[in-house]
Amino acid sequence: MTADLSTAPQSVLSVGATLGEGPVWVARDAALWFVDIKAHRIHRYDPAIDVGQSWAAPGQVGWIVPTDDGLFAVGLQSGVHRFDPVQTSFTLIHAPEAHLPGNRQNDACVAPDGALWFGSMDDAEEADSGYFYRFHKGACVEAGLPCVSITNGPALSPDGRTLYHTDTLGKRIWRTQLEQDGSVGNTTLFTKIEEGAGYPDGPTVDAEGCLWTGLFGGWAVRRYDPAGKLMREIRFPVANITKIAFGGPDLRTAYATTARKGLDMTALTEQPLAGDLFAFDPGVAGLPGHIATI
Repeated sequence: MTADLSTAPQSVLSVGATLGEGPVWVARDAALWFVDIKAHRIHRYDPAIDVGQSWAAPGQVGWIVPTDDGLFAVGLQSGVHRFDPVQTSFTLIHAPEAHLPGNRQNDACVAPDGALWFGSMDDAEEADSGYFYRFHKGACVEAGLPCVSITNGPALSPDGRTLYHTDTLGKRIWRTQLEQDGSVGNTTLFTKIEEGAGYPDGPTVDAEGCLWTGLFGGWAVRRYDPAGKLMREIRFPVANITKIAFGGPDLRTAYATTARKGLDMTALTEQPLAGDLFAFDPGVAGLPGHIATI
């Protein structure tokens, strides 16, 4: 994006995503990657030339992260897969929830040590069957956090010692202290989203340790300080903002995925940009991305 990027969100890639999610800036190819869960698509946006690409996935795809072999890991409903965009191939690595066919994967992040953290959810958005997992160097373990219907995140503090995780339907964002070995410690409430403000979706942490969350149905993203105090709200021209990621060479451009899911024809007419990828100036830098070693 150009240096005069506005603080008002602008559509930069028109994809009309049914459920855009999981934006992640991949420094090695200077591009923003994200998914459309319900359309079974993986997207890539190159801001230097303002061009997007997309790939079909063999099922609902909740997230994508770069891996240390130069490829990607993606969270399909059937499990964690290795994704090769050149060959357009998907290879199953691990299926943590083969016994829960009604679940799918929903969001993920990579810790400073290369561990992949990801969450699952009930695809029907009813049962409290969503778990969080930690996958590192061939070992995938259930994190031991409370089960909820729709997990979102997690996201990590700059030092990698605080894990933020979201109960979307419960409208709560929690924080959990992590031990040196990556196991979970004490969990406390970080913030609760008030009625009428939408549902907290994907969380992201910036370089100052503040947490950003998309608000599904809330027409905005919010920034909270490390104590959970609301600092800022940025309004969008669309209702469903799912998650932001910091990108660009200086990590000072915020990209936001959005969704058309749940909007009727009247709403879609009023929100012609729903489902697009947006960008805005957040006034702060993001954290450098990490590479998963799974």
